[in-house]
Amino acid sequence: MPTTDLHALLVSLQLSDSAFPSGFYTMSHGLEGFSQAGLVDKGGVEGLLRGLLLHSVGPGDGTALARAHEAAAAGDWDRVRQVDHLLHATKLNAEMRRASVRSGHQLTDVAVAAIGGPVLAEWARILAAKESPGCQPVATAVAYAAAGIGTAQAVASDLSAFAVSVLGAALRLRLADHRQVQVTLHAVGPVIAQAAEEAVARDLADMGGCVPMADVMSAQHERAEARLFTS
Repeated sequence: MPTTDLHALLVSLQLSDSAFPSGFYTMSHGLEGFSQAGLVDKGGVEGLLRGLLLHSVGPGDGTALARAHEAAAAGDWDRVRQVDHLLHATKLNAEMRRASVRSGHQLTDVAVAAIGGPVLAEWARILAAKESPGCQPVATAVAYAAAGIGTAQAVASDLSAFAVSVLGAALRLRLADHRQVQVTLHAVGPVIAQAAEEAVARDLADMGGCVPMADVMSAQHERAEARLFTS
């Protein structure tokens, strides 16, 4: 479906808005685990976010989103399923897998109602038939494709949504105040752009990040006695 630049911007703003009910509000994306272990303080959130964008989420979720977006736009549903299954397999921790799938299904439900169309209808059928896990980046890719948004903008918007989600968690964990959140979000703008550009250019065979400490913190977080976030 063709779209104007302004319409593309508005849809991107909607899908990446922190108020969009995709479940991102329930996630810290590993930040709570780092905080519980005493490995991040008020001065360390930006550095951790930069590392996650460049070495974990960008190479993993960002690449999956780019390749799934292209496949969905072309109507290649076998390829979309392949990307989804591969991404699901790269998520080593159970809570990260569950969080991604839960968010992907929630996003799909809302996008079907808000955006609609045959592309999202087919994706919803695939999920209902349990033909694919439905990870959040792949569900997001399908929604952007259904709205006629380009690949690069889709990836950049979703990585921005990730950054906002992490910083929102930092605010609730008292690792940052509202002013620091905005300063940090602006500072990581070039990192988001770099991670998005690299994700769009990366082959599916090279998908996947490498941040072992994040996996360790997630594993510990799964068994924490008290948790504010699901991840």
